[in-house]
Amino acid sequence: MNLYQVLIAPIVTEKTEEIKNALPGTERYSFYVHRDANKELIRKAIKMLYKVSAVKINVMTIRGKYKRFQRERYRKPSYKKAIITLSRGENIELLSKEK
Repeated sequence: MNLYQVLIAPIVTEKTEEIKNALPGTERYSFYVHRDANKELIRKAIKMLYKVSAVKINVMTIRGKYKRFQRERYRKPSYKKAIITLSRGENIELLSKEK
């Protein structure tokens, strides 16, 4: 798998902002990742794309929820996400509020 395909998109929600600020002195970011990605591939992709080193990576697979539109029932797609904790003093410039 190409390292450019591992990280799909950052997740920016209220909940991820709470997670980001939960531990003082550390920076945490959430990303949608490719289904076949493991922790080592995610670590390499973060290092290559953003030039930062990840201390800890938590990966989880979220099952798609069932939804209903009129009488039809369908299932939203499942996805995989990663919460990445960076070393002290490091941050990702595109996703940080401070400049």
